[in-house]
Parts: sequence; C-alpha cells; structure tokens
Amino acid sequence: MQYDTYWLDTAPPFVSGCRAPDDRYDVVVIGGGFTGLCAALTLARSGVKVAVLEAGRVIGEASGRNGGQCNTGVAQDYAGLVARLGRERAKRYYRTFAEAVASVEAVIDEASIDCDYQRNGKLKLAAKPAHYEQLVRSGEAIRRDVDADVELLTAQELRAEIGSSHFHGGLLQKNSGQMHMGRFGVGLAEAAAQQGAHIVEHTPMTGYCREAGGFRLTTPEGEVKAENLLLATGTSRHGPLGWFRRRLVPVGSFVVVTEPLSPELCQRLLPGRRACVTSRIIGNYFRLTPDNRLLFGGRARFAMSGGASDAKSGDILRRALVAIFPQLDGVRLDYCWGGLVDMSRDRLPHAGRHEGMYYVMGFSGHGVQMSVHMGRLMAEAMLGQRDEFPWQETRWRAIPGHFGKPWFLPLAGGWYRLQDRLH
Repeated sequence: MQYDTYWLDTAPPFVSGCRAPDDRYDVVVIGGGFTGLCAALTLARSGVKVAVLEAGRVIGEASGRNGGQCNTGVAQDYAGLVARLGRERAKRYYRTFAEAVASVEAVIDEASIDCDYQRNGKLKLAAKPAHYEQLVRSGEAIRRDVDADVELLTAQELRAEIGSSHFHGGLLQKNSGQMHMGRFGVGLAEAAAQQGAHIVEHTPMTGYCREAGGFRLTTPEGEVKAENLLLATGTSRHGPLGWFRRRLVPVGSFVVVTEPLSPELCQRLLPGRRACVTSRIIGNYFRLTPDNRLLFGGRARFAMSGGASDAKSGDILRRALVAIFPQLDGVRLDYCWGGLVDMSRDRLPHAGRHEGMYYVMGFSGHGVQMSVHMGRLMAEAMLGQRDEFPWQETRWRAIPGHFGKPWFLPLAGGWYRLQDRLH
C-alpha cells in the first residue's frame, strides 16, 4: 500500500513552473492550491504580472488530498443554519455554494482541463433513524427556499442507489459533481502558466513587511516586491501568519483507496456513481474513481496527518468501509493518506483584508468548489471589478486558547464521538 495521495500519484507532472521568482510583481499569491491557482489564472488573463509562491508542490496539500467531491450545500445542516443566522443569510450562503459548483465547471470548460468531471449528485446518508428525520426537515427547507430539485429517499428507495443496508434514508442533491483532483489541479496550474503566471514551487514566504507601494516578501530565493498580496494558505505552517493560525484549526482527514474493482461490483455498490457523505459528526465520505476504485475517507482520528498517524487512520477506515460494504471484506487497499482541513470556528469560509493583505481560507471541509470560486472572485476584487464578495461580512473571531498548535484536538474528538453515540 502506498502512503501517498492517489490523486497526485495518477496525475500528470506539472512542467511549466519557474525556478525562481522575479524581483517585482503586481500581485503575489501565497499558496499553490486551487484558490491560488484560480486567482493567478484570472489575474494573468487580465494582463497582471502575478506569481504564485508554493512551499511544496502545486496542489500538494488540501487541494490534492481531499475526497474528490464538488458539492453544493453548506457544511452545516441547512435548517440549523436558518435557525442560527436567519433565512435570508442561509439562502445566500447556500446559493453561493451552488454558484461555486458552476464556477468549477466554467473553469474546466474555459481551460479545457481533462479531469473526468461528472455531475452525478451527492447523497447525504442517514446513519440513524433520527438523522433521517433531520434530513427531512432540512430537505424540505432547501426545497422551499433554494433548490426545488433536491430529493428525499426512504431507506427502501435508497437500495436503488447504494449496495448497503447500513443507512436509514438519504437526501439527494443533484447539483453536485466529482472529478480527478490531480488532473484538475495540474491542468489549472498549466493554464495559469500558459497565461503568463509565474508559478514557483518549493519557495515558501518566510517573512513580509508593508512598505510604500505594497509589500516586501522574503523567500529562500531572495526578496520579492508586490503591489498586492493574496494569502491562500489554508493551514500552512510556513511563514509569520499567526493571526490566521489562531482562527483556523487544522483537523486531519484521512482517505483509503481500494484496488480496481470489477465494473459489475461497482454497479452493485454505487450504480449512479454518486458522491456520498454520512450524517455522523465523525462520519465518512466515499465515491468511485474513474478507474473503478472505491475512495473512502473520513475524520478517522482527531490527529494531525503524517507517518504512523495515517497508517492508524487507514486501519480505522478499513473497518468502517467493511461495515458499510461487507462485500468488500478482504479487498486490497492500494492507497492511504491524510490531509488537513482548515476548520474555522463557525465552519464557514472567511475572506477579506487584514493589514492590507487579501485572504480567503477556512473552507472547513467543503473547499473544492469554494476554493475555485473564491480564487476567481478575489482576483476580480484585486482587479477592481467588484467591491463585494462572499463571506467578507462574517466576523472572524479567534478560537479561545488556540495559538497555532491544536492541543485540544483529542478532547474535541472525544466530545464528538460522545455526541455521535448519543444523537
């Protein structure tokens, strides 16, 4: 078994990077994930001299380590979000995620990216009878307010969608897609480079200061000056970004991928090839890959990713996979990896300006579509094409007691496991 991400292992190499940045740019983007690359593509198309500084390889972190789902819908239960924030605000947030799915599809079309994109819909699966009752409430609210095309499925109806008797019903959101994350990310980077963006891998920003006319950045390759700066770093540990780290919790999310399965078995497991997510707090997500493997992930452990942690999480995921699909008992796992989710306190993205820097992060496990969408919108804001953009009105509070290292993750994990048992 490879302890590496399937997406990157099966993606083409990125070949159009720059060895070192120039001395000066109109815009420097920190972070070579979907957000930074989409922003760079948008800026470069408008004739802006832009660089992307990436501490590792492009899409080497969250953008290349996720479950491959591109879903509509907020991270929270919609009915609960209405109760907490009000109907109009909840509707606006839901519609922003629907717009984000359309943004991904537009980028794929405009840049002619071959990434196996399919709009097959998402199934939210009720792990308990009470969870189905909650899905009914949310589904009815979604249908009334923002999406008449959602569909509630009883446990019996669900049998036509998934080869498992593990669930008590589901909510089908048809405006959701899936794709090969590695091919999409590399295609996005190549498209940005073709438009003139300088994409510099293995070059972290180690410091910055404001000065007349913009920013002066320090990197291992020397100093770089920029008129504007966009931070698209997620949970990165690189650079003096303590203000942001106090507002984000890096939560591990782990994934395993099976050996290739027969077409007949795939048809029995997920005949509609839907993207699936379960209703538990510490739940699972899964889908079929283009080459007929089952990708199965979740927050198996409230721990950081890496080394032995990934291997332990892989064992937990194997047990969960077999519990849902007993017919896969004994199947070989070819890949196992982990990544970090940039979880915000309110589980909503946050965007705006801090000390003159533009930023967008805090996607909270729903970043595939929103990162692409916000990368484009933040670029348009920097171009002066828009005064407002989503999430800028939400107050971004620091997490009490959090100063960069998530010492409280085991306590949080224990609390969420208790909630899963009780509710």
